[in-house]
Amino acid sequence: MSQQTEPTQRPPASGFGAGYLAGIRDVVVLELKQRLRSRGWYIMLAIWFILTGLVTWLTWASWNAQREAQRAYSNFMPPDQGPGSMIFEVVLAFVLLFALLVAPALSANAVNGDRAGGTLAILQVTLLRPGQILWGKFFAAWAAALAFLVASTPFLVIGVSLGGMTPGHVIVALLMLAVEVGVVCAIGVGISALAGRPLFSIVVTYLAVAGLVFGSLIAFGLGTGLSQGTIMANQAQYRNYEPLQPVPDETAPQEPQYTCSGPLRAQPAVRTERVAWMLAMNPYVVVADAIPYTVRVNSGLGMSSPVGAIESISQGARYAMAGPEGTYPCANGEAKPQYLAQSTPLWPLGLGLQLLLAGLLMWLGWRSLRTPAHRLARGTRIA
Repeated sequence: MSQQTEPTQRPPASGFGAGYLAGIRDVVVLELKQRLRSRGWYIMLAIWFILTGLVTWLTWASWNAQREAQRAYSNFMPPDQGPGSMIFEVVLAFVLLFALLVAPALSANAVNGDRAGGTLAILQVTLLRPGQILWGKFFAAWAAALAFLVASTPFLVIGVSLGGMTPGHVIVALLMLAVEVGVVCAIGVGISALAGRPLFSIVVTYLAVAGLVFGSLIAFGLGTGLSQGTIMANQAQYRNYEPLQPVPDETAPQEPQYTCSGPLRAQPAVRTERVAWMLAMNPYVVVADAIPYTVRVNSGLGMSSPVGAIESISQGARYAMAGPEGTYPCANGEAKPQYLAQSTPLWPLGLGLQLLLAGLLMWLGWRSLRTPAHRLARGTRIA
C-alpha cells in the first residue's frame, strides 16, 4: 500500500522576503527569551558594569596623581585639558578587550549547544530554513553582546564630560565597537555550526579572536622581515626641538623638525606598506583608526593634549601603511611630517577582511545546517 505525500508548502514569491525575516525574528525572540531566563547573564552584566566603573575611577585617580606630582616637582605645567581624553582611551581599550572575551562565550555554542541538547532538530523539522536559523542565532548573540556595550556607554560619556573629547568620538567608538562585536559573534556562530562539540567550538573561536589580535601583529612583524628594500634619500639636518600642539584646522600644513640637503643616495628601508594589510585586520587597529583625532603641528606653546594609547595605535598603523615613502626622513629629498593626518584610512581594509572571514564561516555553517544531512560526524546527535 503506497501513500502519496504532498510537497512541502513554501511561502509565495511575493512574500518570501517578509516571511524570511519573520522566521529570523522568531528564532531571535526564542533565543533571547532563553538568555533572559538565565541568571548568569545578569550576573555577568553586573560584573562588567562594576569592572568598567572601577577602571574609570582608577584612571581618573592616576591622572590626578600625575598632576600632583608635576605640580610638586616641576615649575612648568602644560595646559590642562582634563582627564577626559585619558579616561576615554583607557575605557575604550578595556571595553574592546573584554568585548572580545565575552562575545565568543555568547556565540560559540549557539548552534552545537542546541544540537547537543536535542533542540536543534526541532527547529530543523519546521518550515524554518537553515539560513533563518543561522541568522537568528547570530542576531540573538549579537544583541546579548551589545547589552554589555550599552552598560559601558556611561563611562565613555564621562570622558566627554571631563573635557578633551567630543560626542562624535563616543558615537564613532560605539559604532566601531558594535561592529567588531558583531564580527566576533558571526565567527562564533559559524564555527559552532561547523563543530560538533560546544567546548571545541568555544576554544576555536577564542583562538580565532587571538589570531586577529595577536596573530596579526606577529604576521606583520614577520612580514616586515621579508619586505626589505631601498629608498632614495639625502641627509637630514635637525633643528631645535619644538613640542606638538593640536590645531583646529585638519588641513593645516605640518611643520617638520628638520631640513634635507645633499645628494640623493640609496638607503635601506623596510617596505611596510606591502604587509600593512596584515596589521589592518587587528580589531584595535580598526577601532583606533576609525576615531577622528585633531592634527598636531609643531609649536612653541607646549603639548596641550597628549597622544594617548589608542591614538598611538592609529598613528602606528598609518606609518605602516605609508611605508618609507611617507615616513623615512628626507625620502626623495622631502621632509616628512612627524604626525600623519587621517587622509587615507586603513580601517575599511581591515574591516573588509574581517567581514570576509566571518562571511566565509557563516556560509560554511549554513551548508552544515542544510537538511537532510548526507554525512554526520561520529557521535553526532540526530534528534
